[in-house]
Amino acid sequence: MPRSSGPGRSCPPTQDPSMPDSTAAPQESRPAGSLGTPQENLGTSSLTDGPTLSKEPLSHALQLSEKVKDDQLTPPEEALWTTRADGRVRLRIDPSCPQTPYTVHRMFYEALDNYGDLSALGFKRQGTWEHISYSQYYLLSRKAAKGFLKLGLERAHSVAILGCNSPEWFFSAVGTVFAGGIVTGIYTTSSPEACQYIAHDCRANIIVVDTQKQLEKILKIWKNLPHLKAVVTYREPPLKKMASVYTMEEFMELGNAVPEEALDTIIDAQQPNQCCVLVYTSGTTGNPKGVMLSQDNITWTARFGSQAGDIQPAEVQQEVVVSYLPLSHIAAQIYDLWTGIQWGAQVCFAEPDALKGSLVNTLREVEPTSHMGVPRVWEKIMERIQEVAAQSGFIRRKMMLWAMSVTLEQNLTCPSSDLKPFTTRLADYLVLAKVRQALGFAKCQKNFYGAAPMTAETQHFFLGLNIRLYAGYGLSETSGPHFMSSPNNYRLYSSGKVVPGCRVKLVNEDAEGTGEICLWGRTIFMGYLNMEDKTREAIDKDGWLHTGDVGRLDADGFLYITGRLKELIITSGGENVPPVPIEEAVKMELPIISNAMLIGDQRKFLSMLLTLKCTLDPETSDPTDNLTEQAVEFCQRVGSKATTVSEVVGKKDEAVYQAIEEGIQRVNMHAAARPYHIQKWAILERDFSISGGELGPTMKLKRLSVLEKYKGIIDCFYQEQTK
Repeated sequence: MPRSSGPGRSCPPTQDPSMPDSTAAPQESRPAGSLGTPQENLGTSSLTDGPTLSKEPLSHALQLSEKVKDDQLTPPEEALWTTRADGRVRLRIDPSCPQTPYTVHRMFYEALDNYGDLSALGFKRQGTWEHISYSQYYLLSRKAAKGFLKLGLERAHSVAILGCNSPEWFFSAVGTVFAGGIVTGIYTTSSPEACQYIAHDCRANIIVVDTQKQLEKILKIWKNLPHLKAVVTYREPPLKKMASVYTMEEFMELGNAVPEEALDTIIDAQQPNQCCVLVYTSGTTGNPKGVMLSQDNITWTARFGSQAGDIQPAEVQQEVVVSYLPLSHIAAQIYDLWTGIQWGAQVCFAEPDALKGSLVNTLREVEPTSHMGVPRVWEKIMERIQEVAAQSGFIRRKMMLWAMSVTLEQNLTCPSSDLKPFTTRLADYLVLAKVRQALGFAKCQKNFYGAAPMTAETQHFFLGLNIRLYAGYGLSETSGPHFMSSPNNYRLYSSGKVVPGCRVKLVNEDAEGTGEICLWGRTIFMGYLNMEDKTREAIDKDGWLHTGDVGRLDADGFLYITGRLKELIITSGGENVPPVPIEEAVKMELPIISNAMLIGDQRKFLSMLLTLKCTLDPETSDPTDNLTEQAVEFCQRVGSKATTVSEVVGKKDEAVYQAIEEGIQRVNMHAAARPYHIQKWAILERDFSISGGELGPTMKLKRLSVLEKYKGIIDCFYQEQTK
């Protein structure tokens, strides 16, 4: 691998990144009055009713105007970052990614020419699937844009959206960008205080909510939000009429008073190096940071990041995806919303309770061609299959185990071979194809995961079902994917290769070639809103983003994540211990373990907190006291009759505790040296959860929160040592 001009490893080699040849992009222009004013009612009470957009002007509507008004021209920006919502940045255009930048509106407008009549959004009303075409979607977005302008949306101020995935979320987001605002998603699980922080920080003029519960959060904090002018509701109307609170139907009619030409003027003035999306990091410590993404960040990543994942344009094959992960997270937003527009995908919305059990029903009905899930979603699917298998008859269960065994062996030994042995093909035909069909994956060619590490156990399980899970790697700060795997670009346990046009280098590499991952490219964010110090920490003087993640690149450029710098445990003896590999080894060795967290920073030895696999409450998704089928099976195998967590922990079940101790000793035997041994451990009475504060919205482990919450147990590990 060639060396970069700076310290570390770089891929691919190009010119000095601190001096890219970059200028502001020319604006788009449109013949005056080419769109006209839609007369039909496009309110959400009849989302599928509405005009079909005439294609006649589309072929020439995107030609650049010969003369752009002098007051709209912007000189080349000098800075690669800004912390102002109305700031502009120098785009990272260089020979490795010379593509002409363009705005979100231009991306959508070009999509209309190709996909106008295709189904864009699918949603269920009274048990029946309905669809919105791309032409209707575009006009709904324009109506939303005019509604926001009528309500007083100011340039570089936000529309915050606090609600479940739906067509309303999508056209509110697109309409915000069309109107010159910044779309800001807020997690539906956020407390009123968290909503207040984000809405205040992003200067939200309008907040869109989906239910009475979310509306009440905003009503509680409205007095502390000086920029907030109105709230719009969908799904559930407010219980009573209130000033400045509108239903979606009322809101969509408000914009009729705004001329189409006024909106066109705002659209024409937009440039690709302006902010259009804010993604707030979940923040394991302190307040969340507002990641500013430019129009170029969105349009470039939607096109080239998805191409690296082998997402197809609708001319080749219309991709069908199910939208269910929170759109306030960059992974779901770039995959569902923006990539969908770029390639003309059909996006079908799951029910709000998707993660509580209804997702599989939606998958069966929709049969997606590509699907993305955070690791915990794939783990829940795995656990459900294991439970069903455990309750099956002897012959059916043996058939399943045989089919998965021969398929896993084939996929591990010959991962790239299209020539499958007869037994593998027979196993797929008799058993596995039926399992995939029952899951809704009969037509699914690409299954992705990201946002958190995935265990080897889970990857092996799905390989046994003949389902490859393709990893992506990126951050909110990289607009989503900076590395991608695909059917043509896959290596087990890796996060794929760098997206063509992007770059990576490793700094402060150790003897094994492991170092901090630093990134460069058109995916890199504009800066953290109102946080100059944090922005300077993240982006160095040459414009490289320092991720804080640690990894290595193999000879072919595949990336392997090994942990985070902040997670690195440095014992009092000075040993550097990456916790993730040890935690994963424990979970692989002991299938009863749900979460394992290694402890030992500034301590004399390593210890570990463990939780057991338990079922989730179908209403709240909180962990229950009941062990999963797999955990019960483990207990029975070691001679225990326990079926609940409290039976194991409360009574300190001797058989289970002994089996766990033996498993940890086996992990210790494979450790590089004694300082890497786990010397003490404890099983907690409840599994980690979002509501418990141990996990973030994307199920990432919040290590500092765990250390604080279980401080008493942890202190006991080390107090006993001193006695």
